[in-house]
Amino acid sequence: MSGAHAPPTTGKTLRLAVLLSGSGRTLENLLDWIGAGRLAATIETVVSSRGDVRGIQIAERAGIPFTILPPQGRPLADWSAEVFSACRLAKPDLVVMAGFLHLVEIPADFAGRVINIHPALLPAFGGKGFHGMHVHRAVVARGCTVSGCTVHLVDNEYDHGRILLQKTVPVLRDDSPESLAARVFAAECETLPEAINRIASGDLA
Repeated sequence: MSGAHAPPTTGKTLRLAVLLSGSGRTLENLLDWIGAGRLAATIETVVSSRGDVRGIQIAERAGIPFTILPPQGRPLADWSAEVFSACRLAKPDLVVMAGFLHLVEIPADFAGRVINIHPALLPAFGGKGFHGMHVHRAVVARGCTVSGCTVHLVDNEYDHGRILLQKTVPVLRDDSPESLAARVFAAECETLPEAINRIASGDLA
């Protein structure tokens, strides 16, 4: 086991709340790391903005309590309050946005305790509308030679909070958005758990 993959030897096991909107691949990866003893965390609750997604099925199979809170037709402040009320019940140390596609307002008691994984090297290719394949299409169209992923603190703007950890990957000359997406997601699968481990050990704050 390499040092980058090992859980911290000091610090605590973090209680996580996970926010998602889709396939749950990132949730699944976190569960794999926890199951392998490589991530110093437990997932206490999942909040999804949709009910018809695989992410909910993954939570259900893992026995993780979940809440479905669609934002449609709700004022942002009211919906955000409901999302964090659902998180608060689980007493999390950290809230992890894992393919969560919505802006939320962060309440004072969660300031500095919400992180997101973004599939580009912020501040490039971030902001409203830059998610999933939209990001990778833009990177390829721009002719970039490098891309990657970013773990950052979440504030009340899209992809705006302080950067905690980044990992780069090459953009190859024959890359399609799909092939680049696969390479970036592989980087995400390492970078997000590493960031959580480093937060648990006090290396990232």
